[in-house]
Amino acid sequence: MTLLTGKTAMITGGTSGIGLAIARLFATEGAQVIVSGRREEAAKQAVLEIGGAAAYVLGDVADPDFHAWAADDIAERFGGLDIYVANAGVNTIRHSADVPEAEYDAQFATNTRGVFIGVQKFAPILRDNGAIVITGSLASEKVLDGHAVYAGSKAAIGAFARSWALELKDRGIRVNLLSPGPTDTEILGKLGVTPEQRPAFEAQMAAAIPLGRLGRPEELASAALFLASDMSSFVTGVNLRVDGGMALL
Repeated sequence: MTLLTGKTAMITGGTSGIGLAIARLFATEGAQVIVSGRREEAAKQAVLEIGGAAAYVLGDVADPDFHAWAADDIAERFGGLDIYVANAGVNTIRHSADVPEAEYDAQFATNTRGVFIGVQKFAPILRDNGAIVITGSLASEKVLDGHAVYAGSKAAIGAFARSWALELKDRGIRVNLLSPGPTDTEILGKLGVTPEQRPAFEAQMAAAIPLGRLGRPEELASAALFLASDMSSFVTGVNLRVDGGMALL
């Protein structure tokens, strides 16, 4: 028997990067997987990659209305959830003095408000003894150049997670934070790292990471599986750093 047989899992931002890797692994481990994304083409492609009976819901976690209707839709189609992974996030690297108000608002709308309202709306359809996994960031603990707004948005959800671990304890729902370090996903390109710049970027990152390399999405997915499954049945309210030791330096 696989670790998530009979479980239903929702992963926001599950159409690419770490979210997609989590969705694929959860499906392999027997879960009914639902992913959210903003673009239908990407969502359909993700479902094909995930395989099995994977499904998707379309919407933007920054939209306060998205979570309520998505929770209603999932409850109607699947009867509820056992696992909720709040993974969707955005990041723009910029010195604080140069951050426009709209960019600040966009990061907090997705990374912070989207997580809060997501848990608020999905917790009622989570079955007792379920699990919530929230994707945080190394940046919330370690100062990284140009990451002030992103770091603040991620630090807030760490505080949320600790509160929720106590608020949901009577239902046996565990709430934990998964904090990646630099990970080899397509987001590097979105942050402006060109293919030509990749070797130098990776060498710079390797020098700052005790294990000497970027993380792989599959490694983050394995950590998420631990937090979502009965392997961590006595773990709640923790921040699991999967950063190759970068927070130590």
